[in-house]
Amino acid sequence: MNKKTNGAGGLDLTRIKAICFDVDGTLRKTDEQYIGRVNILLAPLRWITRRDTAALARSIVARFEDPVNILFMLADRFRIDAPLHKLVEIANPWKKRKAKPDYYQLIPGLLEALKLLAAHYPLAVISVRGREGTQNFLKVTGLEKYFPYVVSGQTAKRTKPFPDQIFWVAEQLHISPAECLIIGDTTIDIKAGKAAGAQTVGVLSGFGRQGELQARGADLILPSVSDLPAALGLT
Repeated sequence: MNKKTNGAGGLDLTRIKAICFDVDGTLRKTDEQYIGRVNILLAPLRWITRRDTAALARSIVARFEDPVNILFMLADRFRIDAPLHKLVEIANPWKKRKAKPDYYQLIPGLLEALKLLAAHYPLAVISVRGREGTQNFLKVTGLEKYFPYVVSGQTAKRTKPFPDQIFWVAEQLHISPAECLIIGDTTIDIKAGKAAGAQTVGVLSGFGRQGELQARGADLILPSVSDLPAALGLT
């Protein structure tokens, strides 16, 4: 294999001129955090049944991942995304914790990977979440220096699974959307990347499962973003 042109999984490295990352489950370790929140709400059930509800909490969170993305997508379509994002920020009972350094948990090995990747490619964040929440995450964690391009759910006309957010990044960089590499943990991320004609990498650090990511057409599946530099021949 010619490592100058091909990476792990047969990625065409010559096409890659920018890398776009999802946030939840990709950069941020949100699965256990969300499961913990839901498990707290299930405390009465735990008391009644005398059984551990952790598995049920995980199932609930996993099932709501795509519906939440779809909700924001529909809000975009009907042009009510700004009020919806504002409502989410106001109603979030954990909002006050966002200023604490330990609130956001990063994927293990993420910082080292981003340092390597940022030295070779411009990096972008693409999230369906609101501008305030996305920017706060990057600021509190110190990741904002790695991401000169930040696309929230309010930046483009439509959010994932539509390709508009990827088109926005490509336009800022004066490149083709097909020259972006899309990294995400759900089928929504893969679908958006494919719709833009981009190469895609699914990561197993969130709620996406290998079989469903492959079925959606991910060009490569990795355990997490920390494995991406090696897949691109940077280590």
